[in-house]
Formats: sequence, structure tokens, C-alpha cells
Amino acid sequence: MKKINLALQGGGAHGAFTWGVLDAILQDDEIEIAGISGTSAGALNAAALKAGMVTGGREGARENLRWFWEQVGAVTDDRLTGWISSMTPNAASMAKAIEASPAYQMFDMTTRLMSPYLYGPMLQNPLDKLVRDLRFEDVCSSDGPEINICATNVRTGKIRVFTGDEVSPEALMASACLPSLFQAVEFVDPKTGKMEAYWDGGYVGNPALFPLFERHLPDDIIVVNINPLVRHELPMNSQSIQNRINEISFNSSLLRELRAIEFVQRLLEKHTLPEGSMKNVLVHMIADDELMNELNVATKTIPAPVILARLFEAGQAAASVFLKNHKTDLNTRSTINLTEMFS
Repeated sequence: MKKINLALQGGGAHGAFTWGVLDAILQDDEIEIAGISGTSAGALNAAALKAGMVTGGREGARENLRWFWEQVGAVTDDRLTGWISSMTPNAASMAKAIEASPAYQMFDMTTRLMSPYLYGPMLQNPLDKLVRDLRFEDVCSSDGPEINICATNVRTGKIRVFTGDEVSPEALMASACLPSLFQAVEFVDPKTGKMEAYWDGGYVGNPALFPLFERHLPDDIIVVNINPLVRHELPMNSQSIQNRINEISFNSSLLRELRAIEFVQRLLEKHTLPEGSMKNVLVHMIADDELMNELNVATKTIPAPVILARLFEAGQAAASVFLKNHKTDLNTRSTINLTEMFS
């Protein structure tokens, strides 16, 4: 049995790629998921997987993830995507069509110029009801994978990782709260007993890797990356520039932690550190930068069913290729050359 941890990035509707990855991994009986760290869409995927697995095992997790993403697709506003879906089945062309549509252009301009606090309580996150339908007695169960949910404390700027029975609907909504779209999620933090305000966890941990360094968890971390690390095409219009800024900022915390892992690996290899004093983390990554380069911030925001289906299939395919090529490497060695990545 290969025991692994999963690090699930946030990225709005692009989290359907992670759904596909998880679906493929869950079909492999020789892999056990011990721990998950997730942010935003990654946190929602983690909670849906955990709730399903506790009551129905692997198949229960797959079914619950499918149910969750079918509901996400159902919150799409047909005024934005209905006419596009029937005309542009190709993911890249649909991404461009959504981004160029007058409805999205107006939406994008509004979120840049106006604070969500101007709307009062009118603008509710459409995922709120869906998140509350998750079975939190199962999400917080001691059975199944250990999950860690990342959010950003607005006032301190520090990361907050919710785990165990701290994981609540409010914590999940906080992890996915983009401040340009929604008011900060405020609730009494069970750790401090004080009212705290939170934004999307992607600003400080997308996702946080350090919760997976605990001794009782396996050495292997598979990062499911949905914000492309590299874009070869130079962004030249305002939307593509903002999109790339978003990707860079949401990857920065992950890259810092990967650099720290690489530093510790070098110290362990040179025997500068006593053996056993630090965990030798084995890093792997599943991604599809080619597809993600075809998409944009519009497809992160608007969960068009056509795009969700394409992302799910791509996630399944990427995970299947990874398992075919590297399953035997799990629990043995890293499959990402971190030294080369940061050279």
C-alpha cells in the first residue's frame, strides 16, 4: 500500500481539474490518502472527499465529489454562459468567448471598481448553501484522511489552518473568499475565542504544505497544481495581465515552501543535519499547464459545465499518466527535481 498526502491548490472553477485527479487516485486500491491540505477550491474538494469516504469508502468519496461539482455547475448564470455553451464546445475558444462577453466584461469592471461592502447583504456567495449541505459530522470525523483547510486572517495577514473539528462551513467559505467579490467571512475562531475575519487562503498558503510535515503522516506529498507555473506568452491586455498577477501571487507561497523543502533535502544529503532531525519530504506534482494556459480568470469565476467537464477529464488523464509513470516511485523518491526548479 502506497501512503500519500495531497496538497490541493485553489483556483475557482478550475478546481474541477483536481476533482478529476482525485477520481483517478480513488480508483487505485493500492494508494491510501493519509492527509490533505487544501485551499479554496482545494479545500472544498478535500471536504467533499472526506465526507464521502467516511460513509461510503472510495466509491462514496467519488460519488460525493461528483455530486458536489454537478451542483457547482448548476450555479452557473445562463445569461453569461448559456448561449456560449451551445456554440463553442472547445475549452480554449469558450474561455475566450466568456472573457469577451459583455456580461463578463461588466462583471469584471464592477468587481475592480466597487467594494463588495457597497452591496450590503445582497451579494451572497452562491456556494454558501452547497457548502452547508456537506455532512460536517463526517468532514470532522477522526476517520478517513486528516484534512487541513487554509485561510488568510485579514487583520494579521497570517495563515490560519483549520483542522479536525475546527473545520466548519464558515472555515470552508473563508478559505474560498475572494475579497474583490465577497465580504470577509467573520466568525468566532475556536482557537482564539474571538471574532476574526478571513479571506481566501491562497494569499498565504496555496496550499500550505507544513501541516503535512507531521511525523505521523507519510513522507510523500502530491501537489495538484492548477495555477500554471509558466506562461510563455507575454500578457499584454489588462485582463491577461491581471490573470497572470493572480497566478503568480497564488503560486508564491507554494514556491516558498518548495524552496524550503529543497534546502532541507540538500542539508540531509550532505549530512549537515543529523539523520532524523528533519523530515525528508518527497515531492510530486500533477498538473496540466498546457490546458491551464488556454483558460483564464473568467473560467475560474464562471463554472460553465462544458469547462468543468473538460477539466475533470484532463485531471483524470493527468493523474492516470502520473500513476503509470511514477506509482513505483511513491514512498521511495521525489519525482520533481526541486534543485532544477529553483536553479
